[in-house]
Amino acid sequence: MADKLSALGKIGVNTRLAHSGNNPSDFHGFVNPPVVHASTVLFPNARTMETRAQKYTYGTRGTPTTDALCEAINELEGAAGTILVPSGLAAVTVPFLAYLSSGDHALIVDSVYFPTRHFCDTMLTRLGVTVEYYDPMIGAGIENLIRPNTRLVHTEAPGSNTFEMQDIRAIATAAHRHGCIVTMDNTWATPVYFRPLEHGVDISIHAATKYPSGHSDVLLGTVSANERHWPALSEAMVTLGVCVSPDDSYQILRGLRTMGVRLERHQASALEIAKWLESRDEVARVLHPGLPSFPGHELWKRDFGGASGIFSFVLSSAPEKSKAKAHAFLDALSLFGLGYSWGGFESLAVHVNLADRKVAKAPSEGPVIRLQIGLEDVPDIRRDIEAGLAAANAV
Repeated sequence: MADKLSALGKIGVNTRLAHSGNNPSDFHGFVNPPVVHASTVLFPNARTMETRAQKYTYGTRGTPTTDALCEAINELEGAAGTILVPSGLAAVTVPFLAYLSSGDHALIVDSVYFPTRHFCDTMLTRLGVTVEYYDPMIGAGIENLIRPNTRLVHTEAPGSNTFEMQDIRAIATAAHRHGCIVTMDNTWATPVYFRPLEHGVDISIHAATKYPSGHSDVLLGTVSANERHWPALSEAMVTLGVCVSPDDSYQILRGLRTMGVRLERHQASALEIAKWLESRDEVARVLHPGLPSFPGHELWKRDFGGASGIFSFVLSSAPEKSKAKAHAFLDALSLFGLGYSWGGFESLAVHVNLADRKVAKAPSEGPVIRLQIGLEDVPDIRRDIEAGLAAANAV
């Protein structure tokens, strides 16, 4: 299918999403790939078994279903190879284990997804890796933090919950001068709106649980590597024995077909709500890279092709009423669900805990509320938020 797409020349992202990863002619013309359940794979003879001289050798090492998804992600990312893992967190931790060894130093952005921080502060530290957190706005200045034993620089843009933008190209350029590997959690933008490998990143990470799934019912992560770092990533997957089910892979591949048009709706609705929230007296700040008022807006406009449906806002509050106002806002919502994750069709809200920050400062004007703007109609979303704001005002 990649050859077929290449023959078409430059094509749009929705065309690519619709046709990547599966060639119907390989499977009797069926539009979607078969769901192949496998553990044992048989060999025709002892010599083939000894040398593993056939495409499929065991279920953990791939099936036609998982291969179809990997090929689609490779096409979207411009990657040399992709591995599939059971969750978005595993998509971060597997490459850390692949490239870091005892005695290494790793630089991790301070606005990182909290479970990633927990992994770094516990298991990674226990394995003898020194972890240091850096300001997400550091840009090329990260060179001042690189030590002789610095092996990896992890980025995430926008940052979790507070959406700081990073100058990925500048960070990657500085890191590569010292032989460091650059990894990026690009879950927010997806490869539809940002392709990390084209900006100097070596390893692109996604929680496919989010927008590729789109329906809040599948856990899966993808890790894509450039040519230089693909062999080590592939070897780590085999060594660790991580794999995903063909059913989940099929669901993610199915979700990819509509991800582009869903993202367009998420983006338009979220920007409309974000602009409206900026006009509200109850709101101290709106944390959305697509807003001109946001400190990282120019970086976002320079490097990204769009925005997804998740952002935060700071609810104005005296410190002693901060938690009570946040809870009142959340408890008054009826359309928004109170739940973690995001990227599905439904709107979600959560009171963000930023107590883990070491370098980047959390907003001081009040509690931070993160919103996932779903596919509902904007007037209905706005009415629900208004009810939340009214409840918070009453505290």
